[in-house]
Order: sequence, then C-alpha cells, then structure tokens
Amino acid sequence: MAAQNHVQITIPKENQVPEEDFDYSQRAQWLRAAVLGANDGLVSIASLMMGVGAVQENVKTMILTGFAGLFAGACSMAIGEFVSVYSQLDIERAQMKRDKETGGQNREHQEDGEGNKEQLPNPFQAAVASSIAFSLGAIVPILAAAFIVNHKLRLAVIVAAVSLALLVFGGIGAFLGRSPMVKSCARVLIGGWMAMAITFGLTKLIGSTGLEI
Repeated sequence: MAAQNHVQITIPKENQVPEEDFDYSQRAQWLRAAVLGANDGLVSIASLMMGVGAVQENVKTMILTGFAGLFAGACSMAIGEFVSVYSQLDIERAQMKRDKETGGQNREHQEDGEGNKEQLPNPFQAAVASSIAFSLGAIVPILAAAFIVNHKLRLAVIVAAVSLALLVFGGIGAFLGRSPMVKSCARVLIGGWMAMAITFGLTKLIGSTGLEI
C-alpha cells in the first residue's frame, strides 16, 4: 500500500488568540458591574435597614427605608456606571482616531481598532446592568424582613440572609475571577458584617441621645 501523506497546518503562536483569555477580557466589564453592583446593593440596603432597626421597631418603616435606598442606589449606580463607561468609550474612540490619522506608523494598532469596533463598551448597557445588579442585591434584606413580626428576630433574619447572599456573591466572584474561594468569601462576608455592625452601632448611639424619629 502506498503511504499516505498527512499535511498538518501549524498556526504561529503569535497569531493565536487564547480563547479563555479572550472570553475573560470580554466579560470583564459586565463581571465587574454585576458583582460590585450586587454586593453594593446587598450591603448598603442591609446596613441601612439595620441602622433604622436600631432605633425603630416598626416593620413598615424598615421596609419603606429599604425600598427608598434601593431606588436611590440603583439610580446612583446607573448614573455612575454610565459616566464611567462613557469616559472610557471617549478615550478608546480618541485612540482609534489617532491611530487612523498616523497611517502606516501604527498600522498594527489601526487594524486592531478596526477589528474591535464592535467590542467598544456600551454605556447604556453598562448602566442598566449595574442598576439591575444593585437591585437584585438590595431586594434580599427587604424580602428577609418583610414577613417577620418580631423585631429582634427580624434583625437576626436580615443578618442571616445577607450573610448567605454575601457568601454566594463572593463565591461567584471568586469562581469567575479565578481567585481563592475561601479568601474571597471571607473578605466579602467580614466586610458586610462590619458595615452592618458599624451602621447599627452608630445609629443606636445617635438614637440614644434623644434624636429618634
């Protein structure tokens, strides 16, 4: 039998794009907005409700305070993310314009810019994603407190629910970011506990001076 010739085409390493690195760079903006937004919403609203709970036992007051914080925080996150990403977009567009004007001197950058036009950050999408992520995190302590009549039990349930959510968010962030799981979860959990404890303590201190509502 005649020997068969196998032709193997080798792609130079410099022309290969690592798939995992590419995917992670593509998701970096959305990962940052989602994880930070959810954690911010969770810790901010939980701390706010714990602060109100330090001086007020009325469940309606705590729930309304939580929703007010949710709306205000979601708007703030959306506006902040929009401004930040739009500034990044302006910088990248300006760089692409400079590369185009220089012609052949930066031909490599020019080709990269042409190929990455569709990958430019979208300020509107980033703002919406950040706002939704904040709201998803913020709704956790609100739902945890909504159906608990006893005041002390309500505070305990908020802390428990928020702690569980912090562990989940910390674990997701560690998994997607390829960081140590235990350290990431512990860092997020301890930070959340500190925020709630400080807010509760300072509000209780101010309330003890006769400034309660």
